[in-house]
Amino acid sequence: MSTEKNELKKKTIKTLKGKETFRKEISGRLSQSECEKIWHGAHKRLYKMYADHTDLSKGVAMHTDSFIFPAAAIYLAMKETAPEIAYDVMKKIMAEKSEKTGRMIAKFCRIPGFNRSFLGMWDTMSHKMFGEASGFKNVFYPKEKTCFRMDITQCPYNKYLTELGCPELNVLFCENDVHSYGNLPGLKFTRTKTIGSGDDLCDFNMEIV
Repeated sequence: MSTEKNELKKKTIKTLKGKETFRKEISGRLSQSECEKIWHGAHKRLYKMYADHTDLSKGVAMHTDSFIFPAAAIYLAMKETAPEIAYDVMKKIMAEKSEKTGRMIAKFCRIPGFNRSFLGMWDTMSHKMFGEASGFKNVFYPKEKTCFRMDITQCPYNKYLTELGCPELNVLFCENDVHSYGNLPGLKFTRTKTIGSGDDLCDFNMEIV
């Protein structure tokens, strides 16, 4: 096996080890043999996705390699063996992970002054994680002390999930924001439309209340 193939194999194994919550959920719904078949299929699919996209920039790969490709690989492997559970498993586990993140952030939101710092952090982070270098196109609104707003007009999640044949997963990634930021004390998160739902953009609005 060439060095490149070996590195891709190790990368695939490492990534899916971090997605064991999906495997656990699948094993609770299906037989052991069906679960193993799905997980083997997910490994094969993820390896191919990595191999077919070795030229992605570091910013884009930050999203594809850890989130987009693993989710697509697991979901498509499930659809092949047990299509009746595939979407529900993805929806359940992704929501639970995001809700856990939301509970963690909520603890910090109770610290005086944190919410203002959090909005300031979003302004800095969004330009880095959701800018053109990461495959997005955005409208960033002027920075405000009590509000952060941006519109995403082009999204790599929509792009790659559509190319891989599972655009329906894009909605779940959009919902992650609602689960993570929708119940934070002292902060109001608002979204009225998403690209994943067929709209022209995703609006993101968070303000101190």
